[in-house]
Amino acid sequence: MARSQQANQELTEVLNQLWGLDTNRLRPGTDYIISLQGKAGYVAQGSNYARDRARAPLFTYVNEDKLRSIETYAHFINLLDNYEASTGVSETVTSEEHQENRLFIDSVMETEVMKCAHKYLVRKGKSPSDAAQFKRQLYDIWFRLYHRERSGGEDSSGFEHVFVGETKFGQELMGLHNWVQFYLQEKHDHVDYKGYKARDNKDTPDEDDHVLNLQFSWKGLVKPIGGSFIGVSPEFEVALFTIIFLMSTEKTTSVRVKVDEYMLELVVYRHGRSIGTSYPKLLSSNNRDL
Repeated sequence: MARSQQANQELTEVLNQLWGLDTNRLRPGTDYIISLQGKAGYVAQGSNYARDRARAPLFTYVNEDKLRSIETYAHFINLLDNYEASTGVSETVTSEEHQENRLFIDSVMETEVMKCAHKYLVRKGKSPSDAAQFKRQLYDIWFRLYHRERSGGEDSSGFEHVFVGETKFGQELMGLHNWVQFYLQEKHDHVDYKGYKARDNKDTPDEDDHVLNLQFSWKGLVKPIGGSFIGVSPEFEVALFTIIFLMSTEKTTSVRVKVDEYMLELVVYRHGRSIGTSYPKLLSSNNRDL
């Protein structure tokens, strides 16, 4: 256990390279504005009641024109309406949706972030150097459908769980760790932000933080705590979680890294050759540890 308390040096180095290359990351206070409001309280296991410590939405403003003018975001947003929220309900993937998945992968592959991640994975012997084969590997990790529930058809994929969100038997909210989806769902009144999660007063987040632990409800179901990057590009998240997924064979992988000023725990669950879920947990932000 002692080892995991330390930041994983090699991964920290690579992820900071990706962070530096993420030119499509939006700027807090300029491209978007968030309002953190109150600190969220405790939610009992299995309960869907949470006291609302945030009257207003989390996102006060997002420059949607800018968002949709960046190719990776535009393709990403096209994917968000392709899924059945409920597990146990088979997903039907139309040829148009397959095409949208491929366009998204093509667009992230054009970015410096993904090129850097690909080079690293090739160097580590985890990915084929051929771009077309690497895209197939990415497709399997993120878009291949699998059974999340034993009964029923192929009802889930890594992308759906992590970025879109799912409900389990209409009783539990799972996934939904992406800020663009959060913002769009909030705008349509499907998401109700309840406040930020923090362990103590030293932990209080700032409006310009790029990683937050949030409490919210979606479609009437409560997420007691969900970690999310804020403002980062889709390619950054895909690159980062793909690296962690491929660098480990464990069912559950949890690594500590320091990305920019954030001490994070990055968690990835494996579902065969695909991602079950993945998310960041903010441990601390160094401008507050001083």
